[in-house]
Amino acid sequence: MAQITPTIRVQAEDFDAAHEEALLTEGRRDVGAVVAFTGLCRDEDGTLDALELEHYPGMAEEEIGRVAGEALLRWPLVGLTIIHRHGVIRPGERIVLVIAAARHRGEAFAAAEFLMDYLKTRAPFWKKERRVDGAEEGWVAAKSEDDAAAARWAR
Repeated sequence: MAQITPTIRVQAEDFDAAHEEALLTEGRRDVGAVVAFTGLCRDEDGTLDALELEHYPGMAEEEIGRVAGEALLRWPLVGLTIIHRHGVIRPGERIVLVIAAARHRGEAFAAAEFLMDYLKTRAPFWKKERRVDGAEEGWVAAKSEDDAAAARWAR
């Protein structure tokens, strides 16, 4: 199987998931399954005004690339796109996109889930919540259930 180069972007701008999937699959005849996950900012029952996401430019892309490489070693993917936004993101806006393309659905599902578990727990991003009432919430801590989900991928 040919080595693929994943598309990895960390950006402030919004993205179009359908367009990204089309870029990954257009003209391809070897793709049998595409699993796409889009993470959205939720309003936390009306209390959240926005999330503020920070990262270290260069380091974030490099670390996401390292984990994408691990996914490519674990599953025979034929395409992979990962986009993560930074900056101020309001409820209903997109935060993250993972698209895994494979010959079979099992590999695509597993790779996408693995990558999202990593992005949720260990990617070098920091989130601060801006509340509707103006309260300072500080930086968001990792959740134990997210850590438990990621732990199942340990070799």
